Amino acid sequence: MPSQFSRRRLVRGLTAATATLSLAGGLAACGGDSDAATTGDRAGTVTVGQLSNGAAEPVELKVSEVKSISAELPASIRKSGKLVIGIGALPSGSAPLNFVGSDQKTLTGSEPDLGRLVAAVLGLKPELRNSTWENLFVGLDSGKNDVAFSNVTVTEERKKKYEFASYRKDDLAFEVLKKSTWNFDGDYRNLAGKTVTVGAGTNQEKILLEWKARLAKEGKKLTVKYFPDQNAINLALRGGKVDAYLGPNPAVAYRTKQTAHTPDPTRSAGTFSGAGETVQGLIAATAKKDSGLAKPLADALNHLIEHGQYGKWLAAYNLSSEAVPKAEINPPGLPLDNS
Repeated sequence: MPSQFSRRRLVRGLTAATATLSLAGGLAACGGDSDAATTGDRAGTVTVGQLSNGAAEPVELKVSEVKSISAELPASIRKSGKLVIGIGALPSGSAPLNFVGSDQKTLTGSEPDLGRLVAAVLGLKPELRNSTWENLFVGLDSGKNDVAFSNVTVTEERKKKYEFASYRKDDLAFEVLKKSTWNFDGDYRNLAGKTVTVGAGTNQEKILLEWKARLAKEGKKLTVKYFPDQNAINLALRGGKVDAYLGPNPAVAYRTKQTAHTPDPTRSAGTFSGAGETVQGLIAATAKKDSGLAKPLADALNHLIEHGQYGKWLAAYNLSSEAVPKAEINPPGLPLDNS
């Protein structure tokens, strides 16, 4: 069974190297797809954060079909009555994005919950299919999955095969001990003299190493250290072996919440676009190109934004800082020369 750390890709949703603590043990068997149990909501409602074991503050949201939006769906999906949602969370999941809930079977997290909210607006029954990250895209390519809600970053490379409806900023964050006085202000030069850890083979590593090279040309030093897993990173931060950890903002937001009442609480010391300096990275619902799904997905997301459910979903998972004003169809993505 391959470890989550072995799957190293520069641009992906939440990278393997940033996997957070498993809340409810491992997910289903590794490798292939698995059907995931879904929560039983009352008609016209979706409960966000249900069974999340502390990763979210559960809240029941009223959301019903909007017929003017569901009418935009491809006829085959309307006829099926379901929205097959791919989640790339095998083998071990990543809180707060996607993981097995406290009942040891239900796939929960911010991404499955948003998929369920969108399905409700479209008048469809959500069917969650869990797989490895690689098989998530195989499922889209084969038509096994209709859409992926799995922290997928919009990139210009991916636009060759997929269409997108954006719903959240793709931000990286620096995690430091709460007692630290250092903050990242968006300028790489204030990293001079610092020791930072990052996941190997990740997009954030690429950005950090570019900053290290710039500082070296200016006669300044940035030390980058690597550790085998997230637990080792956490220990290094608590033990003062590093000044900061650079990783996806959702994982940092989750850990700051989980460590708040421990002897060594952490905090976010600032964020930076996962797409680099020129483009604000965006996370999006992802469907096969020319599937006809991007518009109804974007319209459903904008309905949730306009009527408040979107904001409550983000707040439940401590991700309000990643809010977008509107969902966009195929927005600018990570440039080809960086994807």
